[in-house]
Amino acid sequence: MLSRRNFIRIGTASLGTLALRRFAEIPALAQTGSDYRALVCVFLYGGNDSNNTIVPMDDTSYKAYLAARGSLAIQSSALTQVQSVAGAPYGFFAPLAEVASMFTSKELAVVANVGSLVQPINRAQYQGLQLPVPSNLFSHADQQQQWQSSVAQGNSPTGWGGRVADYVAAQGLNASKFPTFLSVAGNTLEGSGAKTQMLAIAPGGSLELAGFNSSAASQARLNALTNLLTLNSGVSLAQAANSTMSMSIADAKALANALGKAPALQTTFPTTSLGKQLQQVAQIIQVQSALGMQRQVFFCSVGSFDTHTGELPTLNTLYPELSQGLAAFYSATQELGVAQNVTTFTESDFNRTFQPTSGDGSDHAWGGHHLVLGGAVQGGQIYGSFPTFELGGPDDTDTRGRWIPTTSIDQYGATLCSWFGIPDSAMNSIFPNLVNFGTRKLAFLG
Repeated sequence: MLSRRNFIRIGTASLGTLALRRFAEIPALAQTGSDYRALVCVFLYGGNDSNNTIVPMDDTSYKAYLAARGSLAIQSSALTQVQSVAGAPYGFFAPLAEVASMFTSKELAVVANVGSLVQPINRAQYQGLQLPVPSNLFSHADQQQQWQSSVAQGNSPTGWGGRVADYVAAQGLNASKFPTFLSVAGNTLEGSGAKTQMLAIAPGGSLELAGFNSSAASQARLNALTNLLTLNSGVSLAQAANSTMSMSIADAKALANALGKAPALQTTFPTTSLGKQLQQVAQIIQVQSALGMQRQVFFCSVGSFDTHTGELPTLNTLYPELSQGLAAFYSATQELGVAQNVTTFTESDFNRTFQPTSGDGSDHAWGGHHLVLGGAVQGGQIYGSFPTFELGGPDDTDTRGRWIPTTSIDQYGATLCSWFGIPDSAMNSIFPNLVNFGTRKLAFLG
């Protein structure tokens, strides 16, 4: 069923939303023939405690980890131990078994201590209020917006994925008007562009408009509706709404037609929420050629990572959903022959305090570790720097283990977008604070 809840296009080109730059004046997107690229974001809503996603297992770090983590410390018997390309030992929490396996097979990498930053900052500068910091640190809503917009201070009407879609549209890379950014997890700031609209669908649901069927009378009513949507009412807001609805109907038809002609995927996906989302993404990637797409960005999500109490039992539920979903999706890209063309990555509000709460949970923190998966990923490695596991130490904002990020969202996103094909000359328009960082991108993608 098509409705405003499960099939919505967000129009940000209307009523006061301005482009950050004239993307059409920027050099053309790097491409080779019919080269296809897709970025797939998996947002971990609530703030994933990535201190327990992966743990350094060298003797010094692990002893410091056990001493500071208290009731949240994972014993070595519950860690799947792996070795990085550089030879350093690490442990993934056991419920992330598939993630650990893909790290070992060099299909997955970890980017350590990433977070929202205006510019690089250390503990002394932070505590002395010497440099600007992101707005409303440790706030769910603000940090979600900053991850999705890459704008660390103030509000942004657009997301960095939406600005990527604006750029792709300005270059005319995709052969059709089908949206570049597609969410299977509801509406999201990340996909809102200044000149383009995102598409949001409910995974596995019907794409047909509710109340219509194949009968002549029903088709006549549908034709009447589509004709009404093309009439000029003279009211800007009504015109924008009509245009949005018209495009939604057209995109529904195009996507339904393409999916209807595709063979069923052989990969078995878990029946979890994330499994269904990623299965839908894989099915859309399968028909990207029929849709006329060379560049696509997708958004998925998993919720309930706000673990103020009872954290470990919660992670024992959420981590298998994440791990199994990612593994199935990567298998599907292999089945489709596009593993080298699809990169999946995680985002989350923030990390959580290294020091536990009295209820065996953790509070809101800052820099955290993220997963990047795909055939083009230089896997089996840790990029960036793990914090020093010391409460009140050199990487702590205070005394609870709120790690100051050493890699910014801008650097993380710019690395993904560079692989996607965005030239360096366009990167500052997508990531406004990137100019403040000496290293503009990392090496986790070839």
